[in-house]
Amino acid sequence: MPVITCIEDLRVLAQKRVPKAFYDYADSGSYTEGTYRANSDDLAALKLRQRVAINVDQRSTATTMIGEKVTMPVAIAPTGLTGMQWANGEMLGAIAAEKFGVPFTLSTMSICSIEDVASVTTKPFWFQLYVMRDRGFVKSLIERAKAAKCSALVLTLDLQILGQRHKDLKNGMSVPPKLTLANIIDLASKPAWALRALSGRKTFGNLAGHVKGADGILTLSKWTASQFDPTLSWDDIAWIKEQWGGKLILKGILDVEDAKIAAASGADAIVVSNHGGRQLDGAVSSISALPAIVEAVGDQIEVWFDGGIRSGQDVLKAVALGAKGTMIGRAFLYSLGAMGEAGVTKMLEIMRQELDVSMALTGTKDIKDVGPQILMRR
Repeated sequence: MPVITCIEDLRVLAQKRVPKAFYDYADSGSYTEGTYRANSDDLAALKLRQRVAINVDQRSTATTMIGEKVTMPVAIAPTGLTGMQWANGEMLGAIAAEKFGVPFTLSTMSICSIEDVASVTTKPFWFQLYVMRDRGFVKSLIERAKAAKCSALVLTLDLQILGQRHKDLKNGMSVPPKLTLANIIDLASKPAWALRALSGRKTFGNLAGHVKGADGILTLSKWTASQFDPTLSWDDIAWIKEQWGGKLILKGILDVEDAKIAAASGADAIVVSNHGGRQLDGAVSSISALPAIVEAVGDQIEVWFDGGIRSGQDVLKAVALGAKGTMIGRAFLYSLGAMGEAGVTKMLEIMRQELDVSMALTGTKDIKDVGPQILMRR
């Protein structure tokens, strides 16, 4: 077993262990991938302010996100096809998150179903919703999330038209998926992954059995591609809020005007996010958009951050710029693909340790006291 010191170690291990098509699906952006790279590059460009001779004994990374206690201001973001990184990956990720004390968000496009995840957890998790053309199906998903006692609904707003990711097309991750010779050879070179996959779930768990005439991965992929709804509007969001009746998080806000509308919608939190650079290539990085959005609506609604987080220091920087919480996607997928549940636990431990040490070296004892004072002025 290699020594794991950082998220990059987990990424490298995942790249070795996960078939290329599924690894690339997780680790790709749209078009030139410029926004994908900017998310991490712009975080790295922020410099921390070192302080000394300040009592930083007995530090705390604990806080709350929409009223829920968390051991650090981090939630696992919704990620599609998670169960293809490691068999039954959504269930394993939810277990690790619950044990560690951070929220887990299940994607609509997960391999394991809402009911699967509910069967292995003892505390409420969050469910992420894509708005489909079939509003009856949307309503049924909401009802299933209620039945599973999910404590928040995460509504993703920035994927009504799918951004093109060149790697997916080249790897055959199209609709329907294509099995290429290169994929077959690659799968043969990953026997441990293949052996686990045989015993794991293999289709879209939240869709199979609930979509008439579509049960297999091919037919469900076709159905899903036809269902993303470009007519989505704020009226639909009001309808979803009414159907759900619980805590609502709006993910995919990158513009101040959209943030103002979202804050007035009655939602409980917004996530400043560009979908990990997987949608509008050429959009600003999430961290670049964060300060103006916090200034505009931060006293009306919780503002969270998503995009490019690869360390506890990145979490600290986002909090310093006003985020009340963060969501991590790729770091979660790397850790799951590398080592399964143990990898997710390791990733969360690394994140918290990096956050804790960096707080100490910037003269901060409590995460709730972190602000722009810990950053060097530009």
